[in-house]
Order: sequence, then structure tokens, then C-alpha cells
Amino acid sequence: MRKVARRSARGAEPQDGLGPGARPDTGGRDPGAPLRPTKGRGAPFDPPCRYASQTYEPVDDGWDGGQQPAPTTRVEVEHAKAVLTRNRSPDVPFDRSVNPYRGCEHGCIYCYARPTHAWLGLSPGLDFETRLVAKPDAPELLRRALAKPGYRCAPIALGTNTDPYQPIERRWRVTRGLLEVLSELEHPCTITTKGALIERDLDLLADMAARRLVHVQISLTTLDAALARTLEPRAAAPHRRLALIRALHEAGVPVAVMIAPVIPVLTDHEMERLLEAAREAGARSAGWILVRLPLEVAPLFEAWLAAHRPDQAAHILKRIRDTRGGHTNDARFGTRMRGEGVYADLLAQRFRLAARRNGLDGPLPPLDTGRFRGPPHQLDLF
Repeated sequence: MRKVARRSARGAEPQDGLGPGARPDTGGRDPGAPLRPTKGRGAPFDPPCRYASQTYEPVDDGWDGGQQPAPTTRVEVEHAKAVLTRNRSPDVPFDRSVNPYRGCEHGCIYCYARPTHAWLGLSPGLDFETRLVAKPDAPELLRRALAKPGYRCAPIALGTNTDPYQPIERRWRVTRGLLEVLSELEHPCTITTKGALIERDLDLLADMAARRLVHVQISLTTLDAALARTLEPRAAAPHRRLALIRALHEAGVPVAVMIAPVIPVLTDHEMERLLEAAREAGARSAGWILVRLPLEVAPLFEAWLAAHRPDQAAHILKRIRDTRGGHTNDARFGTRMRGEGVYADLLAQRFRLAARRNGLDGPLPPLDTGRFRGPPHQLDLF
């Protein structure tokens, strides 16, 4: 099996989400051809990078029986100039964040962050989960950002794009370094993850929680272990995430559950059971996000459905489009997280009632921004 290049007519930004009659760009792959998903990976194929002038497609040259070797994880280093990102989105409860990694080895097929890998000239498919970027300078860059004279303290969100506790954190320890800086300077933060590696940092998190400096959200999609193995192949299993909630709670760390994403037909029937299980494990609050399939995520998810849920695929996609104005994604502020229409309203009502029934409808205790003390400034000698 080898790859051959072909010219691409792309250059303009594609539509953000596919309409009911649109056909996804599959990079030369026959949309009707059967897929053989790679074990332990989420993406069934590599859609082309939308900014590339050339793309590549596999061609069977007869030398290896048509089988491609399983992709291994590769990590490159990025020496960024800055690491603290600002946003003005009304859909999220924070205005600043830090992402220690680009790409995510968890390989969740629905991940809305996949299209960002095209900015690196890589595919949002298998490249997103196998060709990763670490930012080892992030803790020092964060320290510098917090030392600026005009800086004003507000909680920093970790894990807003890709997971800060994905498997490569075990070696690179960038997230651990960020927490050490935040703890030293008594700066509050929030963490969203589905990675079991967060247990390694319970010592830091418990100490920060005692000073009201940290909240943690554990993302939970399904209680079906078999479904999770293909939907989120390298993330912690559902029972492990419930164990994480329990461990954080017992350590005194305020922990919420994020039912995300809610996928119509595929996982939405589990909403009440997910909230009940999270409450029993020690969660104190809950939120939810409706699945959204921007750009290349739409054809990837459609191919995943064809491979793993062929009998339900049409029904699932129809329901998603029912909540997105006939498309698979709606990027407008105010609707992108919850959708709209009768089906989306029903999901919102079900969540509201179940969260109230389980005592998860209130916020976590407020974080303390008054403790922050910036790094000492060193005067220039000349």
C-alpha cells in the first residue's frame, strides 16, 4: 500500500457543516466502499487538509496485501510565543484558556476540535489522533503572561480544545507544570477531561481545592463500554470516569459532570442514567452539550456510523439535522451548544428535570480570585 498525490481544488473555507443533500469530501475514498476501522483509533480515514494544494490517497500496489500498518503516535514540540488564549464567546463561562497540546490521542470521533489540525497542514482524521504537538514551554509562558502589569485575575480553563490529560501527558507533564504555576501563584482554574491520568495530580488538586482555586469537570458520554471503545477509543472507560468523579470528590475537589456530547438516538436515551450515576459517584453539578459536527467532523462521523452503526446511521443523522436547521452543524452563538427545534427543546427539558431530581442543577462553589499574587518582577540592571 502506498500513497499517491493528487491536486486539490480547495483553497476557500468549506461550509461549516453539511446540508441534507451535500456529499462530504472523502479525499478520493469511494463513499460507498466498506471501511476497515483501525483498532484503537477513532477516525475511519484521513480526510484531506482543506488548506493543502495537494492531497494523498492510498493505492494498493500489491506489495502488502492491501493492508496499511496501524498508525503510531508521534509527538512534535512547539515552542510557542504565547500560551494564554482569550475568547469572547457568550456560549462558555470563561474568557481565557490554555491548551497544552494540539491534537488528541483519545480519538473521539465526534470531537469538534478535529478541524483545527488543518491549521498545521495535517488531516483532521487519523493525523489528529496520531500526529500530536506538545508545548513544553507552556508553564513558563503562562508565568510570564500572569506577570504582566495589566493582568487581571479570572479563572483559566484547561482543556477547552483538546484534553489536558490525554495519554501523552504521562511523559510530557505539561499539564502538571501548568498546575504547579497556578498553585504557586494562587490563581484559580477549571479543568475539563475524560482522562484517568488526572488522578496522578490529586495532591496538587486537593491542595488547590482547599484554597478554592480549582473546579474539575469530567466528561461522560455513555455508560455502554462497548460503544465507548469505538466512539472514544483511547479515553478512559465509562466506569473509570465515574471512579474519577468519586476520587476527586473524596479528595475534596469540587467536581461536575459534563454530559457531552449528547448524540440523538445513539446516546440521548442514557441522559437520566448518566446523571444518576454521576450523582452517586459524587458530582455536585452537571451540564450538557449537543453533538456538533463542524467541517471535516461531519464526513468522519458519517463514515464511523457506516462502519459501526449502519442500521441506525440514517436515523441518527436525521435527528442531528433536525436540531441544526437541516445541517449537521450550526456555528451561531446561542444555538451551537444546545441546538434548536422540537427535538433539541425536548433534550433540554429532560436534562433540566433530571439534573434537578439528582440535585445537580446548581453551580459549583465560586472560585477565589482574590488570592492571586503575580510573579515577582525582576528589575533590569541596565
